Amino acid sequence: MSESLRTIVKCQDPGDGSGDVIIDLPQDLLAEMNVGLGDSLSIELIGGSIVLKPVRDTDTQS
Repeated sequence: MSESLRTIVKCQDPGDGSGDVIIDLPQDLLAEMNVGLGDSLSIELIGGSIVLKPVRDTDTQS
């Protein structure tokens, strides 16, 4: 995926006092990013936007 996708999501408080937030990413966005349950994402703040990118395992074996 080389082009950017934008979406607006709602941050949810998990209610455990941790200060963490939970966001639900839409299935179509996950499919477009080719990620799913258990995959890792990097997160950066760039120009006032939160940017998520898949973290691909560079340790591939044949």
